[in-house]
Amino acid sequence: MAATRTKSAPAGTKAATKTSAATAKSPRSGSVGKSGPTRASSSSKTPTLTRDQELSAYREMLLIRRFEEKAGQMYGMGLIGGFCHLYIGQEAVVVGMQMASKAGDQLITGYRDHGHMLAAGMNANGVMAELTGRRGGYSRGKGGSMHMFSAEKHFYGGHGIVGAQVSLGTGLAFANRYRGNDNVSLTYFGDGAANQGQVYESFNMAALWKLPVIYVIENNRYAMGTAVTRASAQTDFSKRGLSFNIPGEQVDGMDIRETYAAGLRAMEWCRSGKGPYILEMQTYRYRGHSMSDPAKYRSKDEVQKMRTEHDPIEQVRERLLKEWKVSEEELKKIDAGVRDIVAESAEFATNDPEPDPSELWTDILK
Repeated sequence: MAATRTKSAPAGTKAATKTSAATAKSPRSGSVGKSGPTRASSSSKTPTLTRDQELSAYREMLLIRRFEEKAGQMYGMGLIGGFCHLYIGQEAVVVGMQMASKAGDQLITGYRDHGHMLAAGMNANGVMAELTGRRGGYSRGKGGSMHMFSAEKHFYGGHGIVGAQVSLGTGLAFANRYRGNDNVSLTYFGDGAANQGQVYESFNMAALWKLPVIYVIENNRYAMGTAVTRASAQTDFSKRGLSFNIPGEQVDGMDIRETYAAGLRAMEWCRSGKGPYILEMQTYRYRGHSMSDPAKYRSKDEVQKMRTEHDPIEQVRERLLKEWKVSEEELKKIDAGVRDIVAESAEFATNDPEPDPSELWTDILK
């Protein structure tokens, strides 16, 4: 059963009108002057979503959360081998960006990628089956977590080499410019990958050719296990494009309203032919870098504080209950439906046959 989602508010609705105004006037947006991009202080006004948008975002984020929880459990049981990087805590980033995108926009990311696949609408059965190395997986059981793709959903990986997806995502944007369409490449990478040289080569090309690419930096503060303050001389990643005249802004990546609104602003910038845009999503992963990481470089109190005060799913849940008067029963039904999807994916991924040995010789170029 494939996940479904509501993209964004239809034109003419109250939410769409508000966001369009924010796009034109928001002081959070980067702007380009004679001396290059400037970045003003963040807006104090939080965008508003409709009831349907909040419900859709809640379901999509909950699907990612429950899927990742199950993946972690199956890894512990030995059903998933190799590396396994979970997205728990960061769900609002990709869901907000997907809500702001349109059909045809491409999506590419690193190895913390299961959430991006599900947000793009990829089938949970196929994703989980690839994690367990079964023939029903998206790469027929040969790729695993870091090598899953779906041309149908415009998802181009899943890449294990740190920062490698940035140049590829820039290439997707070049293809859009060459073909003359108005699609945007959503290129995700983390705070650790932001220090890679190929990232800045990509920035330079994208700025020179005004490529429609949004560089989404998912700053979860610890990269592979080193605090950003110890690894980066410039910790404001929204400024990383300054020398290339690429505007950027910092976004509360734990709030779906903020990620959605920032996505709309960046999309409009790119679709209007102004070139690339940088969004630094300030987010937080609850688990270690991978399943093999005990995350002893941070305190349990810090993680608990983030869960208690900033959890992206709980924020939406509270608004649905208090502001939109959605009943507990309705939210329980959403959770039950999501759990059914995840349970089905785990069952499929456990019982689906392994690839035939002949698969070793397919997809090989001479």
